Amino acid sequence: MKKINKIIFEDDLKLDSGLSLQKCEIAFETYGKLNKDKSNAIFICHALSGDQYCSGISPITKKEGWWNKLVGPGKPINTKKFFVICSNVIGGCQGSTGPSSINPKTGKRYDLNFPVITISDMVKAQIRLVDYFKIDKLFAVIGGSMGGMQALEWGVSYAERVHAIIPIATSYRHSAQNIAFHEIGRQSIMSDPNWHKGKYIDKKTKPKRGLSVARMIAHITYLSESALQRKFGRNLQKGQKFSYKFDVDFQIESYLKHQGYSFVDRFDANSYLYITKAMDYFDLSIVQNRLFNKFKKIKIRFCFFTFSSDWLFPTSETKAMIKFLNSCGSNVSFVEIKTDKGHDAFLLNEIEFHKTLNGFLNGLQKSVF
Repeated sequence: MKKINKIIFEDDLKLDSGLSLQKCEIAFETYGKLNKDKSNAIFICHALSGDQYCSGISPITKKEGWWNKLVGPGKPINTKKFFVICSNVIGGCQGSTGPSSINPKTGKRYDLNFPVITISDMVKAQIRLVDYFKIDKLFAVIGGSMGGMQALEWGVSYAERVHAIIPIATSYRHSAQNIAFHEIGRQSIMSDPNWHKGKYIDKKTKPKRGLSVARMIAHITYLSESALQRKFGRNLQKGQKFSYKFDVDFQIESYLKHQGYSFVDRFDANSYLYITKAMDYFDLSIVQNRLFNKFKKIKIRFCFFTFSSDWLFPTSETKAMIKFLNSCGSNVSFVEIKTDKGHDAFLLNEIEFHKTLNGFLNGLQKSVF
C-alpha cells in the first residue's frame, strides 16, 4: 500500500458547531510541480464518495483516479502547467481525521463522538493545507457536486486567496428532495443490526447491507431516467423469463447491487453519515447580504458548469447563483452541457465540458500570469 501523504495540525481546528478537533490530520495528493512564485496551484475538491486520488491509479481501488480523464499531463487540468492539490475531506475515511480516527483525548476511536462537521469546516482544513505549501493565492479552486459546494465556500470565505472558482454540477444549498434522499440513506445505515450505534469496528463487523442500500439509493439520483432507459431498459439479467422469486431479474437491479456492494469495500459507514449531513447543512442563501458586500469589493472570477439532465442539481439553481453574482458585478461565466448522463456526467468523458474547462483555464492563465 502506498504511504498516505498527510499533515497534522498542531493548533486545534475550531468547527462551526463550537467544538474543536485536536491534532487534526488531512491526507492529500499533489500532481505536477509548484512554480517559483507559487502562482500555478489549483485545488481540487472531491465529491461525497471521492478521495484525494483524483488522477493516476488509486491505491485504494486499483483503478483510475476519479478525475483521471481531466487531470494529468496534457489534459484539461494540465499538470505540465499547474500544481494540483487534492485532499481527503475531514470526516472522510481515506486518511483525514474522521469518525474512524483515534481521538487524541481518549485514545479510542471517535465513532459517533466525532463532532458533526460542515462544508465550511472542510474548507478550513483545506486552507491550512494551502498554508502548509506557503501558497498565498491559488490559481483556481475546482470541484463537482459536494466538491462544488466546497469551491463555493472558498469563494465565500477566502475570496482573497484565489483567482477563480469553478463550481460544477452543484448548488448554493441542498433542496428538500436531496435532504430526503440523504436521510433515507442514513436511516438505512443506522437500521442495519451490524451498525451497533456506530461502534461496528469494535464489534469487528460492518453495516454492509445498510451502506450498500444507501449507495444504491444515492446512485439512482446520479443518473438520468433517459440514461437508465438507454443502458438497461427492462432487459433481463439472465434468460428471457422471470424467475418468479425475489432474485435479480433485471439488469438495472444487478447494476445497483454491484454499485452498492463495491462501495462498502472502500467507504466507511459513519463517514457517510457525517458527510451527507454536512451537505444537508450547506446553505449560502442565509448569508446573501454579507456576500453582496464582499463580492462588490473583491473581484473574483467564476465559471459554472451544469448538465442538462442533472435533476439532483438542476441548472435552474446555478442560474439563481449567477443572477445574484451578476447583481454584485462579479465576473461570471456559465456553460450548460447538453447530455443525457445525469449528475454523474461531471465524472465522465464529456468532451464539450473538458474543452470548455481547458479554454477557461488557458484564458485565465493569460490574464493572471
